Amino acid sequence: MNKSPRVHTPAFKAQVALVALKGDRTLSEIDAQHQVHVKLVQAWNKQMLEQAATVFTSGVKPVAAKDTAAQQAELFEQIGRLKMELEWVKKKLPPSCEWKRSQTESSHDELSVRRQCDLLGLNRSSFYAEPASASAEDLAMMERLDRGHLERPFLGTRKLATLVSSPGEAVNRKRVQRLMRVMGLECLFPRPKCRVTSRCPKKYLYLLKGVAIDRPGFVWSADITSVPMPSGFMDLVATIDWFSRLVVSWRLSNTLDGS
Repeated sequence: MNKSPRVHTPAFKAQVALVALKGDRTLSEIDAQHQVHVKLVQAWNKQMLEQAATVFTSGVKPVAAKDTAAQQAELFEQIGRLKMELEWVKKKLPPSCEWKRSQTESSHDELSVRRQCDLLGLNRSSFYAEPASASAEDLAMMERLDRGHLERPFLGTRKLATLVSSPGEAVNRKRVQRLMRVMGLECLFPRPKCRVTSRCPKKYLYLLKGVAIDRPGFVWSADITSVPMPSGFMDLVATIDWFSRLVVSWRLSNTLDGS
């Protein structure tokens, strides 16, 4: 027995079209709520937009054809100008997707989420998508890579993959490359043209050339380095005597100020 087709009333079509125009829900959500196919919702939405002007025609005097054509031309010109300005605004906005997501307001009274995404140049799927976080295995592997790179910063991805691998778990080199890009780690090696003299106009001469350092307290030097700690990094400054290699003074701080 064939099932009779479902008949939708005009009021029901207008209600579904208004929900679609508001933009608070996706077409799939409207389909699940009202049991209407997505194609029908799109067709009713288009039909309502095309026939919206007929709502205000009752009780209005007929307008001359010339005036109507002029009004339509002016309206099209305004629409084109608005589109041009919208594209210009999109080019001036920061390209970061996270910044655009932070500027949208889901509970705005007048602007729907769809309209806000159009104004910002943001895809709605990017607005609703939740950013993926690193897994526990990747976090543990990144910690091992950080320790290996700290001990031997001259090792490349092949040697690091062999270093962090274990008999029960073999680590692929591509995984090491991906995690190192995420962490911002890079192998230290001589770059091309590393011996080219700097083009800086001012050059500082080596004042100790030919000076015999034969007693303590004659020449001191200072250096600064970062020391990894369980909760971050600390800056270590030390003053060393060149003759006796004695650390004259040192300070540990979490800032790089003059003190």
